[in-house]
Amino acid sequence: MPARLISVALLSSALAFAPAYAKTLRFASAFDPNSLDPHSLALLYQTRVVTQIYEGLVNRDQSFKLEPSLAVSWQATAPTVWRFKLRPDVKFHDGAAFTADDAVFSIERALTKTSQRASQLRGVTGVRKVDALTIDVQLSAPDAVLPDKLVLVAMMSKAWAEKHGVMLPQDYNGKQETYAVRNANGTGPFVLKTYEQDRRLVLTANPNWWGKGGKGIGNLTEAIYTVIQADATRLAALASNEVDFVVDPPFQDVARIRRDKSLKSVETSDIGMQYLGFDQSRNELQFSDVKGRNPFKDIRVRRAVYHAIDVDTIIAKVLRGQATPIGTHVSPLVDGYVPELDKRLRYDPAAARALLKEAGYADGFEVALDCVNVTFRAAVCQAISAMLAQVGLRVSFQPSPSSIFFPKLTQATSSFFEFGWTPGTDPWAMLNNVIRTWDGAGSGAFNGGRYSNAKLDALIDAVRVEPDIAKRRTLTGDALRIMNSDLPLLPLYRRKLTWVMRPNIDVVQWPSDVLELRWVMIK
Repeated sequence: MPARLISVALLSSALAFAPAYAKTLRFASAFDPNSLDPHSLALLYQTRVVTQIYEGLVNRDQSFKLEPSLAVSWQATAPTVWRFKLRPDVKFHDGAAFTADDAVFSIERALTKTSQRASQLRGVTGVRKVDALTIDVQLSAPDAVLPDKLVLVAMMSKAWAEKHGVMLPQDYNGKQETYAVRNANGTGPFVLKTYEQDRRLVLTANPNWWGKGGKGIGNLTEAIYTVIQADATRLAALASNEVDFVVDPPFQDVARIRRDKSLKSVETSDIGMQYLGFDQSRNELQFSDVKGRNPFKDIRVRRAVYHAIDVDTIIAKVLRGQATPIGTHVSPLVDGYVPELDKRLRYDPAAARALLKEAGYADGFEVALDCVNVTFRAAVCQAISAMLAQVGLRVSFQPSPSSIFFPKLTQATSSFFEFGWTPGTDPWAMLNNVIRTWDGAGSGAFNGGRYSNAKLDALIDAVRVEPDIAKRRTLTGDALRIMNSDLPLLPLYRRKLTWVMRPNIDVVQWPSDVLELRWVMIK
């Protein structure tokens, strides 16, 4: 859907009535959050907004390391029980107190069928209130890194959810509309004022936030998030003073932005990765001219696709050098990363054609490639399509908005797709969400090709319950080696994240590409 821009006149009018001390950040991105229900989605584009409003028991500090949030401490009190002491005197935005009842409700809500957060809580069997500010999280097996999995599990008000009929998360794939989609009531540093889907969202600073005045806390009084899908229009809005900050500047403009003395940019390496995925479950590939067979079930075909793609050229020409080619499936920032796996298979069209012939596809075949209709990702998909054509794979490129693309991914209705995954520093969530066999109960929630490998499943489950960190890293390495050999997903590249802003703005840049408004300082 085309983005609708806010005029300079409207923004100027709105700011004219702000108090003299007001510090408003007007920031823009190509993506709408799609929903404000914090448990309905597990997408980066939603996280960027929702985590300003809602908080988890655990969060990350400026160095991206775990820190207390709505829980002040936690410890394993038994092999399968973790106890969390909750922060006292915390208020929701409507003034209600945050208590253990809300924490129990929120975790139970995040575990339900329509929650995309359920997958990261695999192994949680229940939550019990101990007292008004203490809960026990009960597990089916020991889990040494449970706190890490609670970072993005938002705490909601049970009373507010009951009042507005949102005891269960929105069914995003079913296109359900609920009160929690466009309204919010968290404990976080910012309060939702208005949300106009595919246009803009306005947040105001929470005067009663428990973290106010803490070390490193910024000075924003308001934040206006504008959806501007077109790359040129997003930068034009920055140049014309409509916005102050762009989360996702176009790759082709990054070099020029760096030279522009009127702007400031910050850069870091992405903890996330981009992949190609394949339908590996159906006996006949749906969106293809191949009948009675599914070529992507054959490792030789997956390997042929790998050899046919010149990622170095894509990075140089399409992404203008703003990415790093990858050969493994996790970033060096993820615990358990194995450096020797990060060397890609060589670009070799002749080898690709030979593998296709050996697999019985000497004349190639047709297939549809699904991709999000964001400029740089669409351009990468077009380049991939052209490269695959050189080895006989006739690819029809199908860009679509995120509201259409991501349900295809989670419901596994695509034959061939490009997507990205932004993990935390622990490997299990990525392995469980993206690689493990889909079971409809949390595992494989984003396994869009329904790939299944029993040996990998066993390793992933072992990573979850192994308490010894060194042994977990060994298990993770074993899993990554199998993935490197079997190619459930084809690794492409890791982005270099660049944010651009006015020189008087200071920010903390996380490798997850999330701008934490709580730390923004306007001078």
